[in-house]
Amino acid sequence: MSVQELEKEQAPKQAAFGLTGWLRWGWRTLTSMRTALILLFLLALGSVPGSLVPQRGVEPDKVARLYEQNPTLAEWYDRFQLFEVFTSTWFAAVYLLLFTSLIGCIIPRTATYLRELRRRPPAAPKNLSRLPHFASFEGDLDVEKAARRLRKLRFRVETGDGWVSAEKGYLRETGNLFFHIALLGILLAIGAGSLYGYRGNVLVVEGDGFANTVAAYDRYIPGNQVSAESLEPFSFQLTDFKVSYQVTGDKKGQALDYSAYLKVNDSPDGPARDFELKVNTPLEVNGTQTYLIGNGYAPVFKVTDGKGQVAFEGAVPCLIEDKATMTSGCVVKAPDAQPEQLGFLLRFLPTSVPLTDGTYASAFPGELNPEVQLIGAFTGDLGLRSGKPQSVYELAPPEVMKKLTPLVMGTNVPKPLAVGQSVDLPKGAGKLEFVGVKQWITLQVAHDPGRVPALVFAGTAVVAIALSLMIRRRRVFVRAREGTVEVGGLTRTEGSAAGFAEEFADIVKVLSAGEKHVR
Repeated sequence: MSVQELEKEQAPKQAAFGLTGWLRWGWRTLTSMRTALILLFLLALGSVPGSLVPQRGVEPDKVARLYEQNPTLAEWYDRFQLFEVFTSTWFAAVYLLLFTSLIGCIIPRTATYLRELRRRPPAAPKNLSRLPHFASFEGDLDVEKAARRLRKLRFRVETGDGWVSAEKGYLRETGNLFFHIALLGILLAIGAGSLYGYRGNVLVVEGDGFANTVAAYDRYIPGNQVSAESLEPFSFQLTDFKVSYQVTGDKKGQALDYSAYLKVNDSPDGPARDFELKVNTPLEVNGTQTYLIGNGYAPVFKVTDGKGQVAFEGAVPCLIEDKATMTSGCVVKAPDAQPEQLGFLLRFLPTSVPLTDGTYASAFPGELNPEVQLIGAFTGDLGLRSGKPQSVYELAPPEVMKKLTPLVMGTNVPKPLAVGQSVDLPKGAGKLEFVGVKQWITLQVAHDPGRVPALVFAGTAVVAIALSLMIRRRRVFVRAREGTVEVGGLTRTEGSAAGFAEEFADIVKVLSAGEKHVR
């Protein structure tokens, strides 16, 4: 046997890590402070797309517009769940990992903190001059007197034979611990809100009403523990909606204020009350908040079919195409028209002005000269009876549009219609009349039982982190030495020695009061 083989055989064999070892390593890594900070950073980073990308639960109209303007980008957003960031699987994974990490951090820190609270200040060192802060004065040390003076300064005091030891700043650890507990409380509050809360979006046109039932929502997202009976039974009617705009200056056309005037019934048999709903003034009924999140125009149209019968009449919410001028795209469907169904693509101009090239555009978002452009009129089967759902902002799916017969399109488009004007369709197919203008608002109704606890825990976290950053852990020692009283001090917080110098000087003055002089 060679020397190398003999050394290899005699070398100690490394123990296998094993499943238990890997689990312990994973748990220690997950519950470390570094991992908790990384997860907290990832949670904050993951929230950024929720602010930059429109969310289905808040701005469904913007999501629909993005699908129309850039369907490829919208599909990629949907694949990564960026339209629903806060309910996505990857956000929930980070949330749960942070939740577990915080629990693993808090339990051992609590045990350490309780041991620290029971521990008495250590005995005074024999040579205080070696401490970062040192002073002495002539006199005899009265241990009890010095202890009383330090207790008045809110120090925890321990005495011995010719020495006094004092410690202060335990609130630093208290703040640190409560900060982590508050973070855990925020996560619990958010989880409770997700389980026992709900939110929904609805579009309401002027003159219409809303009752807080599942069927009334355009989009409804309940928590796992929410049933239809959990909804607060209130209702309201939108009587009026007003928007004020900047009319002069560089910011002409900028919205200044929104006001929706409601008639609210807090319960089915309750009396109606007036309420002015504003962006920062939600309607609240027994813990359920209703927020104003958007608005637009809903022109009123009347469609007469080829047999002279009214096939459609009502307000049509239009999708905003240009926020600056509130130019909006409208779709009108008349499935009851005879002999064939009718469909219209229109553009609403709140303040219509002619351009030099013969086209028309809106010059102001306010309703000063409302007109409607007829972009296209079609006849044929719109596919509404096929059983497949269709968007109200789309006339028909592409495969259905190919089968429709265009009546008005391209060069034969008439001039914009003012209120009260109408256009006759070719071949006696019917007539479209622009009757008037209403406005619509989009609302988010939300019930979140974790909202108040989350606010309390957030406030606790702010106070706790302030205590953790502002309070220093420091110790003061007093010892008698041959007719001289020596005082030493040090801090247990890194980087706070300079701030302790002034406090230490004041402590020496208190201890030396009535003595000869301080050196």
